[in-house]
Amino acid sequence: MPASTVDIKIYLEKIKNLIESKLQRYLPSDDIEPKILHEAMRYSVMAGGKRLRPILAYSAFEYCGGNVDGDDLAIHYAMAALEMVHTYSLIHDDLPCMDDDDLRRGIPTCHKKYGLAAAVLAGDALHDVAFNLLASTGSTKVVVELAQALGTAGMIGGQIADVEAEGKDVTKEDVINIHTRKTGALITASVRIGAILGNASDEQLTNLTKYGEKIGLAFQIIDDILDIEGDTGTIGKPVGSDVELGKATYPKAVGIEQSKIDAQKLITEAVALVDKFDDNVLIELAKYIGQRNN
Repeated sequence: MPASTVDIKIYLEKIKNLIESKLQRYLPSDDIEPKILHEAMRYSVMAGGKRLRPILAYSAFEYCGGNVDGDDLAIHYAMAALEMVHTYSLIHDDLPCMDDDDLRRGIPTCHKKYGLAAAVLAGDALHDVAFNLLASTGSTKVVVELAQALGTAGMIGGQIADVEAEGKDVTKEDVINIHTRKTGALITASVRIGAILGNASDEQLTNLTKYGEKIGLAFQIIDDILDIEGDTGTIGKPVGSDVELGKATYPKAVGIEQSKIDAQKLITEAVALVDKFDDNVLIELAKYIGQRNN
């Protein structure tokens, strides 16, 4: 395959600007009641971040031939919904009963700024707004897709498994089980939702599902590595917290060097699943995930 001419940095910035304009539009205004709750929701969602999940959805939508021309498209609703549920999960993940983090994206976490009650309710409210937006796509398939990714077989199930594994010896299989649910399920769903809205063929959806699963696991393995080798100023949250809490991490199970090898193997396998066209953004996104430092 010839060298790609896609400038992934320019592409990421372009789609990030698109999703942030949609988030500004679809989030409840903090000028209307309950103002404190709407302010907390906007504070957390608009705090920045990579916007990776909506970007993956958009890229899969494009890959499958979806029409990106127009305003307030189904894919736009889906992108905003994905970022909102991701943020809701982060708000709850940061709570004292979970990871008890003080910083997220370089600023105080939602509960540190607004208090525990407002943080819990802001997360709940983002979940509600997200599903209203997803319903606006007109596709029951994507509503079911996200519900399953967030449920007890997906992110929420992964979260409780993560909590239960704290301080215990874990195997590689234990960690993969947690990571594929807690992190990977929503990443895979993001890819699948974009593909479904783009009218993917059966073959495309099968390959994109496997692609999502591989980059989702690689993403969390790299997150585990960054918690050991990263920099607080770069990643926007304290490093070393996983070790301090005795979290079930990939390096804990197999070591830091094997973690790096396994993450890159997953990225290579993901690229092979979509390596059919020149200038394929999904290939560059996989490589970006493999090389990220935050």
